[in-house]
This record gives sequence, structure tokens and C-alpha cells, in this order.
Amino acid sequence: MSSEIPAEIVPFAPALYLAWADGLLSAEEISAVRARAGDPEFLDARTSAALDAWLDPANPPSADRLRSLLDLIHEAAPQLRASARQSLADLGQELGRLRSNGGTRRQVELRRALDEIEAALGVAGGEAARALMAETVSEEIAEPAVSVTAFDPRALHALIDADHAALRREVAELITTTELRPDPAADVDTGRYRVVTLERCRILARRGLGALGVPAEFGGRDDIGAAIATFETLAYGDLSLLVKFGVQFGLFAGSILQLGTRRHHEQWLRAATTLELPGCFAMTETGHGSNVRDVHTTAAYDHASQSFTVHTPDRLAWKDYIGNAAAHGRAAVVFAQLELDGQRQGVHAFFVPIRDDAGKPLRGITIEDCGRKHGLNGVDNGRIAFDHVRIPRENLLDRFGGVTPDGAYTSTIASPTRRFFTMLGTLVAGRISIAAASLSAAKTGLTIAVRYADSRRQFGPEGKAEVPILDYLTMQRRLLPGIAAAIALDFAMVDLVRRYAERARHPGEEIEGLAAAFKVYASAFAVETLHACREACGGRGYLASSRLPALMADTEIFTTFEGANTVLLQLVTKGLLSGYREQFGELSLWGIVRHVGNRAAANLAELNPLITRRTDDSHLRDPAFHAAALRWREDRLLATLARRLKRRIDAGEDSFSALNACQDHAVALANAHVQRLILERLHEGIASCTDARLRAVLNDVAALHGLTTIERDRGWFLEKGYLEPNKARALRDNINALCVQLRPHAVALVNGFGIPEVLLPALEKV
Repeated sequence: MSSEIPAEIVPFAPALYLAWADGLLSAEEISAVRARAGDPEFLDARTSAALDAWLDPANPPSADRLRSLLDLIHEAAPQLRASARQSLADLGQELGRLRSNGGTRRQVELRRALDEIEAALGVAGGEAARALMAETVSEEIAEPAVSVTAFDPRALHALIDADHAALRREVAELITTTELRPDPAADVDTGRYRVVTLERCRILARRGLGALGVPAEFGGRDDIGAAIATFETLAYGDLSLLVKFGVQFGLFAGSILQLGTRRHHEQWLRAATTLELPGCFAMTETGHGSNVRDVHTTAAYDHASQSFTVHTPDRLAWKDYIGNAAAHGRAAVVFAQLELDGQRQGVHAFFVPIRDDAGKPLRGITIEDCGRKHGLNGVDNGRIAFDHVRIPRENLLDRFGGVTPDGAYTSTIASPTRRFFTMLGTLVAGRISIAAASLSAAKTGLTIAVRYADSRRQFGPEGKAEVPILDYLTMQRRLLPGIAAAIALDFAMVDLVRRYAERARHPGEEIEGLAAAFKVYASAFAVETLHACREACGGRGYLASSRLPALMADTEIFTTFEGANTVLLQLVTKGLLSGYREQFGELSLWGIVRHVGNRAAANLAELNPLITRRTDDSHLRDPAFHAAALRWREDRLLATLARRLKRRIDAGEDSFSALNACQDHAVALANAHVQRLILERLHEGIASCTDARLRAVLNDVAALHGLTTIERDRGWFLEKGYLEPNKARALRDNINALCVQLRPHAVALVNGFGIPEVLLPALEKV
């Protein structure tokens, strides 16, 4: 059919095809092309008339006629010179040369007409010409791309999971068994899911995993690091099981261990760690949330009977969102205001039975079911109220404060405030565990999304096979910084757990602020990353079989568990301000001036135009640049926050109002602090790597993480003059380049996380 196309139309075949194909031009635009083609200055009347027939908006060419133009181009393609690929006009001129067989057509006028029409089309002529000449794309589905990398993923796994490696393998193998493997359909029946989760928890207890952190005499290993490693590994599987495990063994048994004394350990600890005694951790109240210090539940001491009466005075004082409460818990560690002779001694923890052996609530105990939740429906969250429930004096967990048989209050810590925070500080393992579990969930999501993006093909160059969506820069930008942040956080968590384990053996190092900071960062990172992973997987990511919907639903609450993130960030800031005050006095003017003066030289050096304007790759990828930028931001935020607070306090505001007015500043400081710590731990972790090939890739990972962290707050850095616009643009370009550079290693990096294969969706199902 292509042979029926008149010779005068042949040079215009490429432009005519593009003008009509896929609705490229509107009727007005086609009229504009028609007007140019009909200009007698360029073409003779016969050619103009032929073009006019092809460019009539009221009578567009049929599909067959349009196809004849494309067939003409494809038939001629093998005979065309290389110059035909440079533009539509070149392609048209070459087609005309072949069909006219070197005739006498006015080549100059023809070329001017072809150039004018190409300009009217407004397309990239060279790309359009090459696309039109390309071979037809094969309809066969291309094989998934195989990413090639220079390092062994097992080397990364060994590096980040070095501590308790054998235990991690044991737990990983355990959660891949049929009995413990996540079931996407498990959440259909809440009651059944709760029963299954309890039975799964019993399996873990029978393996001794609930007792790892308790002394050997009570059946454990006295190894808090092992307990956290177990929790972290369990988070690769069913998160309802993880949380049930954490409530029972971390919170309930952990509070008996940490807040009780030997008689409590002997009486309840073994039963708690074997799950013979299911229990709850009843701290949070409906009306008070994170404000544990001001809970309304009371425990009044009665001298005559040597007992406490635990009571819920109003609806806002109900213990709320309590895991294990709605169905399975038989006892609770209850946080209440200790009242002695009408005087309050502050919040203390009490062991309170709540159900009998048959599962029926005891007298004076009212329990409500919180019902279905956004996620974690294998955990039976409930509400508990106490109506003058009497418990023995010995049920007070009295490690830090107790009542003697003759009714006197005793404590080794005189300050009620210090006593309260010391008591809460012993439970810091919960925050570390949530941080570790958040990281595991994020790594699971990243592994699923990166593998999918490496195998899933979409679009691609005109006339060629589709390409893996991970080849797209936007997809790399979405996933690769997440991989870098996960690896950075992994090194940071290893360091945090080691510090905590050492403090447990050698008390003295302050760890509460670090635990709070890392819990905030990790839980927020998990929520953000899993959302990005779900989007990266498109519709597949919305299916339950991908695991991503459950991971998202189950981890969102991690930003609230163990303290709401915004509250914890302010706790971190208060710790930084306390250190500032200890160094420089009571936020005195001279102390602040001296601090700013000591930093002035460094600030001036870093704000030197030669530094703020440097855009070379060697500088932008230098770990020293990243570290200096994050340290400078933290120092400046700390000094300026101290000055703002001092001005308000000097003006007569109380400290609460002053901090509330600067809350956004305080949160920014806390975030800056934890981001700086994580970057430092990443550099330290890479320095410990002895595998040269892995270390080379990790150096690029560190560069990506450092630059991405700066870029996310580039507005602040630009505002303060630390970056200039050209440097900010160069920073973005370097991030893009690093994403492209790391793309071949993406699958190997997520494989290095060591997520058990059976817990990941099979690639052939994508």
C-alpha cells in the first residue's frame, strides 16, 4: 500500500505521520502546518494540493492510510544514509531522494518546506526520526534485568548483623516456619487472629526467647542485647506477633525485672517469661497519654491491712490502649499515684491481678475491648478500670521507692522528680526495641520494592523494549536514599544497643536521650519509607500479598508507642539544653556569648565564600563536608534556642510557656541532633569494614545519605548562608549522579539486609 503514495508526498511522510498519530496536533495546529505547506514560495501547486488533502482537519486520513506512511518509512529505512536520523527534514529529504530516483525536484525549496513544517510540529526532530526508523518492538516479554554488583551481599549482612549472629539466624529460621509465617489473610477474623498470635507467642516462649534479658537463675541469659536482637529479627515477620511478644516479655516481664526486687522476681518473673502468666503494662490513661507523671489512677495505702487500694477516679483515668488487656492478660503492672497518709509520693508501679485462671475479670476490675484497629489486630488492646481494688503491700514494685510494714515511705532517691525519671529510665529498652523493629520493617519494605522495581518493566525508548522501572531517576530518588538511610541507621542501632548493654552492666552512661532520639527517627523513617515503597510498587503494592499494606498499617503506631514522637523530641531537646546549661551556667548572657565566641572562628571558616560556593564533586562528596554541615546546623540551633528561651524567661515567662513558644525550634534541634549522630555512626561503621569492595560501595552510600540529609533541609542552609544557590543545585546534581551510580548495586544492598526469602513476595508473581 505504501507504493500507492504519490511521489510528491513521500518527502513529507514522516511529518504527516507525526501530525496525525496519537492526536499529536490540534485542528488549529494542523491548520498552521497546512498554511506553511501551501506557501507557493516553497512548493509547486501540485505538491501543495496533495499535502492539502492530507492535512484537512475535517477529513483526517484513515488508519490504513496513516499506516501506509509508516510502512513507507520502514521499507526505506535499510537504504537510508546515516544523515536521515538527524531530523525529520533530513529523513524526508532522504525518502524523496530514493523515491524520485534523483529527479529534478527543486531540492532547496523542498528542504525549506520540510524545515518549516518540522518547526510547526514542535517536536524533537532527531529523536522523532530515529523513532520512526526503528524496528517494531517485539511482543515477547523481556526477561527481568539482572543487577550486577561488585560485592557479596553476605558481606554487608555479616557487617550489620555481627552482634548475636547465631541467635538472629535461629529467630529468622523460626519465623519462616508455617506456624509463625505472616499470613495476609490472618486479619479477616479479629478473634481468630488474636488466638493465633497468642499461640505463636507461646512457641517463642517455649524456645526461651522471652527470657533472654532476665538472669540465668530465672531461666534467661541476662543479655539485653540478645533480647533486642531477637525483637529486631522478629520484626521481619508478623508484626502483631512482634508487639504481643514485646508487651508480654519486654514490658510486663521487663517491668517486673527492672522495677521490682528479688521477691517479685522469685514470685512472678519465670511465669511471665514462659507465658504461664500473661500480663499487661498499664501505664497510659485515656486523658493523659504521654504525661505519665500526672496520671490520675491512685494507690492509697491502708496501715491496718497493710495493703493498697487501686482506684480509677474518673473515665479519663481508665488505662487505655493496653496490649494483652482485652482477652488474654491475667495481671497488669499498673502505674498509679502512691498515696500515703493523704500525701502523694509520686507515680509508682504495682502488680495487680486482673483475671482469674478461667479468664474472668476479678472483682472491681472492668475491662473493655478497644476493638479493631488500623493495624496490629492480632494484639488484644483494651481498657481497664479499677474500683477500689485491694492488693497486698508487697505488690508495690519497690526498687526505687517502697512502704515499710509500719507504713513509712522509703527511697534511696530523695527527689521525687529524679525518682520518677529514674524509674522510667529503666524501661528505655522499649524505645530501643521499637527503633530496631521500625528499621526491620523499613528494610523489609525496601527489599520488596527494590526487587520489584528491578524486575518490573515499563515504557522505554520509542521502538525498543521496556526498561526496569528502577532505571528511572525518579524511582531511584524514591528508593535509593531510603537504602542509604537504612544502612546508616543500622550502624547507629548497633552502637546504641552496645552502649545500652554496657550501661546495664556498668551503670553511669546517660542513654535515655539517645534511645528517645533513635526511636523517633526510626519510627518516622519506617512510616515514610514504607509509603514510598508502596507507591513504587504501584497496584501490586496495594495487594495484601505484597505485604506492604500490612507493614504500613502495623508500623504507623510505632510513632506513638513508647512515647509520642513530638513529645520525645522535646525530651531530647531538654537533654541538650541541660548539657548546654551545665557547660555555660544557667543560660547566662556571658555563657551564651562565650559559647558563640568559641564557635565564631569555625562558623566564619565554614561561611567563607570559598567554602559556601564550592561545587566540585570531591568537596560535595567529602564526608568531612557532610559532618561539618550537620554539626554546624545543630550548634546554631542549640545556641539560638538557648537565646530565645533566655529572652522569654528574663521577660517573666515560665519555662513551660517559653518552651511552648519555641516548640518548632526545639523539634528542629532534636531532629538535627539525631541526624548528626546517625551520620557519624555510619562513617564509623564503614571504617570498620574490612571488605574493600563493599567499603567502596558503602562510601557512595554514605555520600548519598549525607547529601540527602543536607538537601532535605536545604531551605534552612540557604537561609543561614551555609549554602549558596549554585552549591545547592550542584548538591542536587550530585545526588542524582550517586543514584545512577548506585543503581546497579541496589538489589545487592537490600539482599544484604538478610530478610528471609520466604517472607518476601516471589518475583515471578509481580
